[in-house]
Amino acid sequence: MEIQLRTAGGVKIIELRGELDTNTSREVQIQILSVVEPRGRVILDLTGVSYMSSAGLRVLLSLYRHTSNQDGVLVLVGVAEEIRDTMEITGFWGFFTACASMDEALAALGARALA
Repeated sequence: MEIQLRTAGGVKIIELRGELDTNTSREVQIQILSVVEPRGRVILDLTGVSYMSSAGLRVLLSLYRHTSNQDGVLVLVGVAEEIRDTMEITGFWGFFTACASMDEALAALGARALA
């Protein structure tokens, strides 16, 4: 699992690439929770995530709760159809705001699009 962290327009962007499963979820959770700040705006880019197990779903739920508990906002980008279907079946999908593109997510968070 590859994790890239950056900031654009005051928004923390977390980009994941690879499989989010039992083998990778602990390290991913440690790294992504560390970027959440009080009243922060976070985009989780899942465009490069090819597979997500139940352990990965728990990471997403943990990030959602951590962000919400700090009065922050979380937006997902690039959720694969298979992952979305699983999130809908488990009832997780309703917790999240999801956008089709990074520009759409930045706009939803009131930030300027990337140059």
